[in-house]
Order: sequence, then structure tokens, then C-alpha cells
Amino acid sequence: MGKIRVLLADDHETILARVRRVLGEEFDVVGTVNNGRDAIGEVQRLDPDVLVIDISMPIIDGLQAVSQLGPNCRTKVVFLTVHEDLDFVAAAFSVGASGYVVKEDVTTDLIPAIREALDGRRYTSQSIQP
Repeated sequence: MGKIRVLLADDHETILARVRRVLGEEFDVVGTVNNGRDAIGEVQRLDPDVLVIDISMPIIDGLQAVSQLGPNCRTKVVFLTVHEDLDFVAAAFSVGASGYVVKEDVTTDLIPAIREALDGRRYTSQSIQP
């Protein structure tokens, strides 16, 4: 089996660069986009194993983008965001996300979130308290 293929969607280049470093050699980052509309198009074109996407983005936000991918999309979704509010967490899971990681926890939580998503389980950053 090859490397896990990941598409990154965030409107901040510094975040994209940091996530690339975190994912390192273990994952194959197949592309990066900076808005939700392009995320939809690239998921359809590239068919990645995982989409790591921010909530707050231009044109179409991450929640709307994931909702538009629909329930039959095989790509697992992990949100990577600054939003710690439980309403955002609930909204992310309601549109089909498998993971929810707060950006400040990217180095500790993103890889476990991706692994859990691929194993069919949900993951939420350890810093988010219900």
C-alpha cells in the first residue's frame, strides 16, 4: 500500500507550510488550495484519502465545501481550524467530518486525527472540552 494521499485546504500559506512539515515523509500531500470551491474541485479531481480543511475560508467556507462533497464521497475529512467552540465541532461532524483539530494542536493531534479517520473513527482535539 502506498502513502496516504492528503489534500490541504487553508487560506494561509504559513499554515499550509506548517502542515506539510507536520505530515512529513509519512504522507503524500497531493495538493493545496486556498478556498472551499477549489477544495471541492480538487477532491473530485484527485480523489485523496483525506482532506484537511479549514472552516474559515474565502468563496465557500469549509463547512459548506464538505457539505457539498456529499455523503457518497470516499475522502475522509479532518477540519483544522482556530474555532474551539463546540457549535463548530458539532457542525463539522454534522456535515460528515471524521476529525476536528484545533490549529494550536496541529503538531500533536493532526496525525492521530488522520489515522482515526482512516480507521472509521472520529477524533477531536484533546484541548476541546465538552
